[in-house]
Amino acid sequence: MKVTVVGDLLLDVDINGTATRLSPDAPVPVVDVAGIRHRAGGAGLVATLLKRDGHDVTLVTAVSDDDGARHLRRALSGVRLLTGDPLAPTPTKTRVRSGSHAVVRFDEGCAAAPRPDCTAGMRLAIESAEAIVVADYGRGITFNQDIRAALAAAAHRVPVVWDPHPSGSEPVVGVAVVTPNSAEAAAVAKAAGLGHASPDSAEAGKQLLEHWHSKAVLVTKGEAGAVLVEASGEAAGIPAPRTSVEDPCGAGDRLAGSLAVYLGSGLGLRDAATRAVADASAFLGGGGAASLVVDTAAVDSDAVDTAALEYDDEGVPDPVEAGAVVGLFGSQAETDPPDGVQLARMVRAKGGTVVATGGCFDLLHAGHARTLAVAREMGDCLIVCLNSDQSVRRLKGPHRPIVSEEDRAELLLALSCVDAVVLFDEDTPEECLEFLQPDVWVKGGDYQPDDLPEARLVASWGGRCVTVPFHPARSTSGLAEALAKVG
Repeated sequence: MKVTVVGDLLLDVDINGTATRLSPDAPVPVVDVAGIRHRAGGAGLVATLLKRDGHDVTLVTAVSDDDGARHLRRALSGVRLLTGDPLAPTPTKTRVRSGSHAVVRFDEGCAAAPRPDCTAGMRLAIESAEAIVVADYGRGITFNQDIRAALAAAAHRVPVVWDPHPSGSEPVVGVAVVTPNSAEAAAVAKAAGLGHASPDSAEAGKQLLEHWHSKAVLVTKGEAGAVLVEASGEAAGIPAPRTSVEDPCGAGDRLAGSLAVYLGSGLGLRDAATRAVADASAFLGGGGAASLVVDTAAVDSDAVDTAALEYDDEGVPDPVEAGAVVGLFGSQAETDPPDGVQLARMVRAKGGTVVATGGCFDLLHAGHARTLAVAREMGDCLIVCLNSDQSVRRLKGPHRPIVSEEDRAELLLALSCVDAVVLFDEDTPEECLEFLQPDVWVKGGDYQPDDLPEARLVASWGGRCVTVPFHPARSTSGLAEALAKVG
């Protein structure tokens, strides 16, 4: 499903470790740090979850130009990112945990920011969506009048689910569902002078429904579930499945995203709300937002930067000249290359030819280099679909790969003919190909192109398959056997 998320980005930083002693300086725990992870929070978490569900996700937001923004762009690899003017600093929430228990949280730059501009690309993303989630975190994007007008128009055509914030804007008239939690409902009711009814009650939901002029209100109540109030005035309690919750972070984001998708697929409001509440409970039971592992569509590199793509007035990425996007890896990158999916879109938007190839590329040898060089000459960029370590083990046995996926990617990107690398965990690259949709798919071998397993898939979007003959006496297995004899 084509889902557009509109809202404010936050950077969530998890500092995980163990605390077994108190500091001699003060009676506070000393946390021995075992790891630090950066995640996209706020509207970024909604987009991340929907992308993991397999949806085509566009995020309409504002992004800063600091170090935090680079972590966000990496975490959001694979999500189409449409932004207004850069805002600074990146709002950051840093959580320090000992095991599964929170020790302290630091918030930086979370105050309201200047309202970003609305580009034609942003409006197009809202107009073309099949479902919309507004994740308002009080940073200002939902105050933009052009964005609000586009959302109001979209509410007549597709389900718009609005997750509000006490410091944010009022939902536009006619949205399908507004999803405040109990505290947010209480804050709105107090600010609007709606009386003293409990925000957990059906009466509070009715008051908010009338105040917001929405089609429904779903007041969430944590482990107690939610109360759904429909336009008819009918209210229904929705229980939450019992689950063990250590950290409630992200429950509202999971619920809002699921609710929009269920409504977009044609489910009735009550069924959609019931399933969304169950999804939120299951998400928390699985560890919630803290359990998410950053999964970029491109090489695991701090240099991945989707902000390198600028969008024109038609919502299409402005391409760079062929060869200007270099696929350098890690901290050695001279520029911030976009990930493979974004690169494919960018080259295609210019009218260029996207070439892709795939394989394990374990122990890179001259035969690989020659095949890749020939493939690059067939178009304007070459993207390599690289089997992950797990994928290689399933295909070739427990003793492979010899070289890790990180090193294999780095070696490939060191070749001037390779513009980007995309890792995939499956046994075949078909899912990866569906995202890239290359114009030319190149494989090494002595068989006919039409006999390739991917031939029908590539042809479905008008692409073609090409085979390049293997070079005799050059193979990974032969090289591995030779090395074993040397050892």
